[in-house]
Amino acid sequence: MNSPEQPLPTFDEVLLCTPKTSAEQVGLFLRRCLIPCQGGDKIYTMLYADELSYEVSCRAEELFQHLKCYNSSYRLIILCNCERENSYLPSAFSHYKVHMIPQRSQEDIQQYLQRHFRVAQPSSSAAAVFREHMCVGIVSSKRAGMGK
Repeated sequence: MNSPEQPLPTFDEVLLCTPKTSAEQVGLFLRRCLIPCQGGDKIYTMLYADELSYEVSCRAEELFQHLKCYNSSYRLIILCNCERENSYLPSAFSHYKVHMIPQRSQEDIQQYLQRHFRVAQPSSSAAAVFREHMCVGIVSSKRAGMGK
């Protein structure tokens, strides 16, 4: 996000973890991150790594330890819920922990995201529903189950 022209992460740079995420999915992701190949300026991110099962987390750590020797310049970010930082994977990687403070204001971040999520030509797509023809949006309610 250093410049407005910088693209958003691509699908292969992000792994959204859930309790159902398999060891195979995590393994493929770590291989993409840790085995050098062309186009190596990517930043890989595991979101909600604390949600992974114990078995998958153990296998992920083993694979990481095995593969990290192939690439000393990998760029991997593991994001976890701070309330679950004692789960296996966050604990295993705790010596790499870095506390981050956003370097940009909320307004700058919102403008950057608006630039990349705006539909170029307004058409009869779902983007017409969201403010300013955005292709993504958040729908929330204070009352659960009200047909969102």
